[in-house]
Formats: sequence, structure tokens, C-alpha cells
Amino acid sequence: MADTEAPRAPREGFSPTPSRGKFTLHNGPSYRATAPGDMRSGLWVLDRHCNGMGFLHGGMLSAFADSALAWAVWSATGKMSVTIRLTLEFMEIAREGEWIEAHTDVSSVDGEFVHVNARIVKEDGGLAARATAVFRTVRRKAD
Repeated sequence: MADTEAPRAPREGFSPTPSRGKFTLHNGPSYRATAPGDMRSGLWVLDRHCNGMGFLHGGMLSAFADSALAWAVWSATGKMSVTIRLTLEFMEIAREGEWIEAHTDVSSVDGEFVHVNARIVKEDGGLAARATAVFRTVRRKAD
């Protein structure tokens, strides 16, 4: 799918992620699950997300995972956060035009530190990556 084409609609049960700045606008669009308690994030892999070999660039996958994990922290705590540590294991490639989802879970909240995990799953069920992270919450709280 070329970037000049009209954006594809998100998968059922997802809606566009609100922008949080120029980086997100440039690297999106990404999507979030709409059901209460569902912390999944989704992304259509676009041409601009791909490396010179034609599949999802590791840096883009890292940015997507970071955003999805931050959303899980927000969902669990109602607080904004910053990434302290992010570790990824790249498993299978995702190609242009594929839908990927981050399936996240919060493993623990220790004061201002939140430990989170994600499985980045391809539409065929393959595992594109696994991510683990530690975020530090900041003072601003949800309204």
C-alpha cells in the first residue's frame, strides 16, 4: 500500500489514536481498541514504516511498542509516564500492508514505576516481537 493512497480503516473494535505531537502524526496513524479494559493497539504497516528490504523497520516497531506500552500504563494508572527502559526481541518480519497489534499487560506497579509487557502480533497470528519496559509515572493525572 503506497502512502499516497487513502488511509485504511482500522480493524473492527479499534479507533484512531489521538495525536500526541508531531512524531505521532508523522509515524501514524495508529489505533487503540475501543472496548473498556482492552489495552490493545494496532497499526497498518505503511511504506514509510518499512526499511530498505521492504519490511517493518525495527525503529518503527520500537516506537509503536513504546506508545502501546505507555497506553497500558495510562490505562492502569491514569497518569502520564516516561520510558525508563524498553527491551525488544524481534521475532518475525511484518510486511507493508499488514496489520499488527500490541497485546499489552501491566505486570506490576511499584510506586511511580510501572512494569509492562507486550506481544506484537501479526494478523496471521505470528509473533513479530516481544517487548518489556519500565515506565515512570509523572504528576499529571487523568481528568
